[in-house]
Amino acid sequence: MALTGGSGLTPFAKKSVLSTNYIDFTSADADSANWAQQYIPEVYEAEVERYGNRTIGGFLKMVGAEIPMTSDQVVWSEQNRLHVSYTGLTLSNAGALALLPTNNVIGVGQTILVIKADGSASAKAYVSAITNGTTVAIKGYSNSVAELAALVGATGVKIFVYGSEYKKGTDTTAVSIEPSFTQFSNKPIIIKDKYEVSGSDASQIGWVEVTTEGGDSGYLWYLKGEGETRLRFEDYLEMAVVEGEKKSGNGDTPAGIDGTEGLFAAVSGRGQVDSAYGGNLSSFDAILKGLDKEGAIEENMLFLNRTTALAFDDMLAGLDGGNTGAGSAYGVFNNDQQMALNLGFSGFRRGSYDFYKTDWKYLNDASTRGLAADATVNGILIPAGTSTVYDQSLGKNIRRPFLHVRYRASEADDRRMKSWLTGSVGGAATSSLDAMEVHFLSERCLCVQGANNFVLFT
Repeated sequence: MALTGGSGLTPFAKKSVLSTNYIDFTSADADSANWAQQYIPEVYEAEVERYGNRTIGGFLKMVGAEIPMTSDQVVWSEQNRLHVSYTGLTLSNAGALALLPTNNVIGVGQTILVIKADGSASAKAYVSAITNGTTVAIKGYSNSVAELAALVGATGVKIFVYGSEYKKGTDTTAVSIEPSFTQFSNKPIIIKDKYEVSGSDASQIGWVEVTTEGGDSGYLWYLKGEGETRLRFEDYLEMAVVEGEKKSGNGDTPAGIDGTEGLFAAVSGRGQVDSAYGGNLSSFDAILKGLDKEGAIEENMLFLNRTTALAFDDMLAGLDGGNTGAGSAYGVFNNDQQMALNLGFSGFRRGSYDFYKTDWKYLNDASTRGLAADATVNGILIPAGTSTVYDQSLGKNIRRPFLHVRYRASEADDRRMKSWLTGSVGGAATSSLDAMEVHFLSERCLCVQGANNFVLFT
């Protein structure tokens, strides 16, 4: 029973249940109706992690390394193809093949395979003469005489040298081919961020119980904002070199803002871009054929967004593992029928290639690449292992991960990840500013070596 009425309520000094200090919050009485304004509301100390682990970093740590450098540019050279081949040629008549000028290294006595642009026809031929260094006179072996005649007038013809043949007692006429290489370079960019708290706010301690993305738990006060700024900056270190774009001739960024070649830009420009994967085996096999034409590296890693990852799972789960009628292709789970419903695949082998598949949070997070409904990047295939390249600075061949970060560092200054305090609060005494500023800085770039072995899913 509640006592109501403006004069019926008497506060008591101790926590005692009395009829004179019972407030009926359902009453329309003036004293009772305003009871909520007299008391502090119940406040939960623990912070609710409604987005789980919010960081998207860690991708580069999985696939590469971080290596210091002292220069403001990194330069490396990559090998070109070993064998001689040409594309985009014209077979003007059955005995003459028009080559591009100034780059012919085919000599008399070599044997070549001539292939139509669409691969529908081919013929083998013997190089009998070279005219002006640009036209190759060819002769056919028996059946190939008619085959060459059928190719007359074809454009976009492809050829490659598969050997040579010489008469007895003759001198060689082969052209000496000097090995060549392609040079690439990238430059680091300076990445900065800052967190600031005023002296007044710093003096008002407010505790919050948190669990950080790094796994630490406990109570934090005003520096919780600094911790989140640091986490965000560490993500920037990765995102900046993944998304980085170099300034080109038509770029209009301010002077001194030249950009850097990021992962997506490097693979788009020098690697393979696939937009045809449709979640079926035939479209995936087309990707394998592209890998065959390049380095054919056996082990590869797939970092995918949710849609593409599920498409891979559906493709693999749809394969019959030798258990027709079982309802699921459980043969791919070590023939364990109890695992038939585990349709999330982390690795598989197709042809001569091994693939390790994982979700890439950066492509799924709603505040990064997952923000777009129609993603322009659905995933990326990265070769595992290392590549051998010629380092211009060291002057020798070195082995490096295909994907690695270079950051500026010397004995005087390490710019991999710097942080320092300024102001006059929190132990800092560098200026008269009534605040504490926490600064973050890094200078780095990404080296994508052997980009022809990467595949970008768009």
